[in-house]
Amino acid sequence: MRSRVVIPTILVIWLLIGLLAAIQRGYFSSDEANCATIGSTLTTIAAGPLNYFGLNPTIECPGLPQPSE
Repeated sequence: MRSRVVIPTILVIWLLIGLLAAIQRGYFSSDEANCATIGSTLTTIAAGPLNYFGLNPTIECPGLPQPSE
């Protein structure tokens, strides 16, 4: 019965720590929104406390093909 409260609490704390890491890295201060910045922000939040142990998650988006002339 306790795990019904403990696991969601740990998950919320984990995500809040990840959100704090994303704020400290300045991911929300940029007006530029592309797949790399959004992906890196979400990955940082999901990684949570691992960010403070040296994990630096980033997302690289492949270049999009250019339209023919």
